[in-house]
Amino acid sequence: MSNIIEITNFEAPELDIYARLTEVQLLNRHEPEKGIFIAESPKVIERALDAGCIPISFLTEHRHIEGQAKELIKRCADIPVYTAEFDILTKLTGFQLTRGTLCAMYRPKLPSVEEVCAGASRIAVLENIMNPTNIGAIFRSAAALNMDAVLLTSDCSNPLYRRAIRVSMGTVFQIPWTFLENKAEQQYKGIQLLQKFGFQTAAMALNDQSVSIDDPRLMEAEKLAVVLGSEGEGLTSETIAQCNYTVKIPMSHGVDSLNVAAASAVAFWQLGQRKSVRVK
Repeated sequence: MSNIIEITNFEAPELDIYARLTEVQLLNRHEPEKGIFIAESPKVIERALDAGCIPISFLTEHRHIEGQAKELIKRCADIPVYTAEFDILTKLTGFQLTRGTLCAMYRPKLPSVEEVCAGASRIAVLENIMNPTNIGAIFRSAAALNMDAVLLTSDCSNPLYRRAIRVSMGTVFQIPWTFLENKAEQQYKGIQLLQKFGFQTAAMALNDQSVSIDDPRLMEAEKLAVVLGSEGEGLTSETIAQCNYTVKIPMSHGVDSLNVAAASAVAFWQLGQRKSVRVK
C-alpha cells in the first residue's frame, strides 16, 4: 500500500505530532479548530472514529499493519501510516505504545453546556481535577454507571490528553462533555447555571450538613448533578455552599476519604439509579 511509510528519519516534520509537540501544543486551546489529539490502541481509535473524529495519520508497529491495525487502516483509506519496529517507535515517542498503534486526529468541536445538559437527568461535574489518569477513570465510570454527561471546570485536565483517553478506554468519545468556561457560564458560576437548567446539585464532600449518599431525596430527584472536587483539596467552600446537598459516602475503619476516581464510581453507581416517586 502506497500510504505505508517506513520511518527512516526521526526529524521528519510529519512526525512532530508523535515525537516533539507537547499535548498542550497539540490541543491548541487558543485555536481549537487547529487542535489535534492522539488516540492510543485499536479499541480507543475505533471508538474515536465511531464518534466521528477525523484521522490524520497512524503510527504503528510493523506487525500490526496486517494484525490489530489492519481494519482501522483499511477504514481510514489513504491517510499516512508511519511504521517501524517496537524499539524504534518507543525511542521516537518516549513511551511504549499500548498495543502498538497511535492515531493522530483533529480535535472535535465541543458542544455548549446547554447542549450537553439537554435531555440529561444525571450529570457529573468535575472541579479542578488535574490528574489525567483520574479524569480518564471518572469518564469510564460515568459512561458505565448511568451518567448522561460530564462538565468540567477550565482548570481540569483535558479529557483529550493521550493518557486520559487511554485510561477512559475511549469513553470520552461515548459520553457528551464540555468545559464550563464562557462568559454566560462564569456569570452563573457553573452551579447556578445548572440549577437554572433544573438540576438539583449534590456536592460530594464531608461536613456537618452532609447527608448519606443513599438519602431518598437524591434518588428521587428528577435531574441531579453530582459535583466532585480536586484530588487534594476537594471542592471549594464556595461550590459546596451553592449546592442543594452536601453528600458523604459512609466508610469504615476510620477512613475519611477516597481517591476522587474511586469516589466517583461509588457516587455514579448509587445516584445514577433514579427512583420514581410513587403517588399513593
